[in-house]
Amino acid sequence: MDTAAITAYIELNPQVRFGKPVVKGTRTTVAEVLEMLANGMSAADIAEDFPAIGAAQVRACLLYAAYKESIVLLAAA
Repeated sequence: MDTAAITAYIELNPQVRFGKPVVKGTRTTVAEVLEMLANGMSAADIAEDFPAIGAAQVRACLLYAAYKESIVLLAAA
């Protein structure tokens, strides 16, 4: 998945969750998906609990986080 795929699954909308990045079509934030993964849930577990979020959306959340982290690291250098 390339960075262009992020826009297919992640959106920033000031009217939804105060503009935090969310999975498109949901009110689930990227941070919430990352927290679920950090707590041991798999993409399949997340999809079971949140049918609108599949493996592609989970990967997009991870890619979004990695992209944001790389920007912070480059800016600090």
